[in-house]
Amino acid sequence: MTLGRPTQTSLVGAALFALTLGGCGLKHVPNDVLAKLPYEAKIELLESENDLAVAVDRRDEASAAVGRTKDQIRRARDRASAARSEVNQASDAVSKEIAELALLEANARVEWLRAQQGQNVKEEELAEKNVTCAYARYEVARLAIARKAKLEGSEKLDPEKFDQQLKDCEAKYAELKERLKLSDEASQAVRAEWDKAKAALAKKTFDARASPYVE
Repeated sequence: MTLGRPTQTSLVGAALFALTLGGCGLKHVPNDVLAKLPYEAKIELLESENDLAVAVDRRDEASAAVGRTKDQIRRARDRASAARSEVNQASDAVSKEIAELALLEANARVEWLRAQQGQNVKEEELAEKNVTCAYARYEVARLAIARKAKLEGSEKLDPEKFDQQLKDCEAKYAELKERLKLSDEASQAVRAEWDKAKAALAKKTFDARASPYVE
């Protein structure tokens, strides 16, 4: 069976990844070592290339979540400001009570979003570390293929050092993931306070003043 060639996109993409991530301090296989690697052998790199691409996509998604939540916090603060004005302008006891409940809900919303943003930042950090680990796995695969093909220069590269940098990265990733889990437990307590404030406002206004969505 004759294997097809890797797509031009995948090969160029891998090179761009190497250029982008080469400054992260990881050991890497010099491109000139792999210059004579047959296309059939490069097929074996596609899986690790794809894993790296997925990791980069996840990092970008995490970064986008930070940006979205930043906008949500700004809108939530505007909502709280409007609620404070409503309290001051209330003309009767019932209106004032509703306005005060709305202010409590708005403030709780801001606090929840701040907690969520803290979580988002940690998720972004975790995603960044995942990219580094994916790159380390990619380099392990590149070295293995280079040595298998007995390419000149590959014998000078120590596989144990490449394996160790991957193990170190994965250990750090596991540590960050555990921190994220603990942080999530704390942020959920803040979410519970917001839910409580929403429920009180919804009950008083027959669901007219408590959106189930984070605005």
